[in-house]
Amino acid sequence: MAPDIDNWNYFNYFTEIEEYFWKKRGAHLLVSPLDWAIMETWHNAGIPLEAALKGIDCAFESHSRSRRSAGKPLKSLAYCTDAVLDAAQESQEAAAGAAPSKQRASAAEAFSRDEVRAYFTKNATQVQAAADRRRATQPDLAARLAEIAKSLESNLVLLDIPGTLDLEDIERRLTVLDEKVQAALTGAASEDLMLRLRREVDGQLTTYRRKMKAEQLALIERQYLQKRLLDEFRLPRLSLFYFS
Repeated sequence: MAPDIDNWNYFNYFTEIEEYFWKKRGAHLLVSPLDWAIMETWHNAGIPLEAALKGIDCAFESHSRSRRSAGKPLKSLAYCTDAVLDAAQESQEAAAGAAPSKQRASAAEAFSRDEVRAYFTKNATQVQAAADRRRATQPDLAARLAEIAKSLESNLVLLDIPGTLDLEDIERRLTVLDEKVQAALTGAASEDLMLRLRREVDGQLTTYRRKMKAEQLALIERQYLQKRLLDEFRLPRLSLFYFS
């Protein structure tokens, strides 16, 4: 199931799920790194927003009927994973053979060139700042981050091309840079840091391991580690998906 930028509100995916989960819980609490990792796996799997919200509904209904959960709040999106995947499968089956929608919102209408330019500039500044912080202690990492910051700045010329802004092509380029950042951080992270992060994710997933398939767990663990590495090195995600 591949993501389709035209079939759902690509840029508000996290926000919509986050706010919906808050409402269902009845408390406006910060979404944990684990929850963000789970949302990323849903996004990367191309799960439509509507299917994610439907799955969350089903998970809360199941939770409320469970005797074990009596009086206990549903704490994590991890509980919703199976229900969301089931809802996504139902959505895919229902859409098979259906006529394509004639009214699709263009991703290019999501925000202006000036907003994208500001987003690029802010991220390039943060990446360069991270490079400067690591220059004395990790010169190889600093050099790679500085190179990524320059690449990000060089992509600003794409915003000056006349005609419709091709956000999908820009997104591909940013995805490549995001992957370079992750490769650099993984190579530079100490064994102690990686061990600490793996203990974090193992501790948070303990309750849910029996409910998830091995491939689901592997994806969530990978997304969690990627996010926490960015947190540790104070680096942003570069994809337009994280534009706000």
